[in-house]
Amino acid sequence: MSSPTLRTVRKVVQDSSHLRLPPLPSPRDLIKLYKLQAKKQLSQNFLLEGRLTDKIAKAAGNFKNGDVCEVGPGPGSITRSILRRDPGRLLVVEKDPRFLPFLQMVQEASQGKLNIVLGDILSVDMCKMFRDDLRMQWDERCPNIHIIGNLPFSVSTPLIIQWLKDISLRKNAWSFGRVRMTLTFQKEVAERIVAEANGNQRCRLSVMCQNWCDVRHVFTIPGSAFVPPPDVDVGVVTFRPKIEPIIKEDFHLVEKVVRQMTIFRQKKCIRSAETLFPTHLREEMATKLLHLAEVNQNAKPFQLTLDEFKRIVSAYNVICQENPKLSRYQFYGKKSDEEFWQANETDEFSVTNNMERSAVADEVRTL
Repeated sequence: MSSPTLRTVRKVVQDSSHLRLPPLPSPRDLIKLYKLQAKKQLSQNFLLEGRLTDKIAKAAGNFKNGDVCEVGPGPGSITRSILRRDPGRLLVVEKDPRFLPFLQMVQEASQGKLNIVLGDILSVDMCKMFRDDLRMQWDERCPNIHIIGNLPFSVSTPLIIQWLKDISLRKNAWSFGRVRMTLTFQKEVAERIVAEANGNQRCRLSVMCQNWCDVRHVFTIPGSAFVPPPDVDVGVVTFRPKIEPIIKEDFHLVEKVVRQMTIFRQKKCIRSAETLFPTHLREEMATKLLHLAEVNQNAKPFQLTLDEFKRIVSAYNVICQENPKLSRYQFYGKKSDEEFWQANETDEFSVTNNMERSAVADEVRTL
């Protein structure tokens, strides 16, 4: 057992590793002072309780002397918690200019660590944000670079899909290596992200996230902790990019197949597989697809494992290599089936040679 003196020394060392910000008005007081209200169109919900923002920063791991990018800092509650954990640099990307005075106040107190970027994270190039000496090879340990954000509900899913694409291409922030993320989502979305096969929340998002990242739902924040309080609770999820994805095909191919294979969650997966093909090829090609993939056509999409999705994507790729124009077909796309065939009709497309064309104009929505 350690002595009281040793415990005191350890505490002093531990405390010295944190940046001590000078006294500042609280984010809650600043919101009242500036008479600011959350913008509904931006899906703003502010988390102002320091105990919870500290918990989010801690969930991201140790980033002492590293670079952190915070998405949507708003009044700066999480910003302060991140700074207290003493990163080398903190870059915040904020779309709403109303919060600049809040962030500039923290910037002045941050000993030069805080940089503010006014803009939309969807269009910000993170390649230019981090220090080059933090860059790591993809198969090495994760770099000391972190992305943290209390994401607006309206952009959370499109944003994570975009970042998964960047991870697959090793571009944007992920040109620096396997950069980790700690992000907030509606609790239901967080549960979908981590849902396993046969789980109630298993869906497209589960497969996409788990293909490229190790994901963990670390804790849940009650909606009542936010201002204004949303109607749902909020889940905090960590993402650690994998060295190799389970499904190694092109991102767009994976996204297309997974999207269509999960479109009818409660129906047999043969029905979802049919949506990958034009109307009068559906039964034949969907059966062929699942036969090649060795997947039970009576299984339901939420029951499929990542390995089964991998085999389906590979089988679809084989079919498209045999008949390249099939890859152009988009379910509910801008072109109807009739327009698709008119645009692609050719003797090279041998699978259609002996098919009746009378069903070409059938409505996709009748499925």
